[in-house]
Amino acid sequence: MKFLVVIVVLAVAAAGVVNAQSPVQIPEEQKQRILEYAAVCSQENSVDKNVIQALKTGQFSNVDQNAKCFTNCFLEKAGLLVNGQVQNAVISAKLGGIFGADKVSAAMAQCNDIKGADNCETAFELYKCYFKTNAALI
Repeated sequence: MKFLVVIVVLAVAAAGVVNAQSPVQIPEEQKQRILEYAAVCSQENSVDKNVIQALKTGQFSNVDQNAKCFTNCFLEKAGLLVNGQVQNAVISAKLGGIFGADKVSAAMAQCNDIKGADNCETAFELYKCYFKTNAALI
């Protein structure tokens, strides 16, 4: 369950930590799942680990379509997106108990209506919004 915290942020994809002020303890099994998702999605979308690292740290300039599709792949494997549609109930259920329903609801209210030109763009813009809105959720 806690691994989804990481996923919402994707920054989570390779690291499995939130921020330095409030680290989330993620069981080893879930960390492995995150790494598997990242490995599969990076291979499917030809994304280098340096690009993933840039996404994790909020460096959003020079992001190509492959990186955006990596984001979509990762969030879909985590169950947070399905065919470009945000799964509000899943996000609330998985993250509300960890970070507090109010923080999660505020981030969802600000970000979850974002739509891109395609599923990859939508996933990337959602990730970017969550990152900028509340880095603690990332």
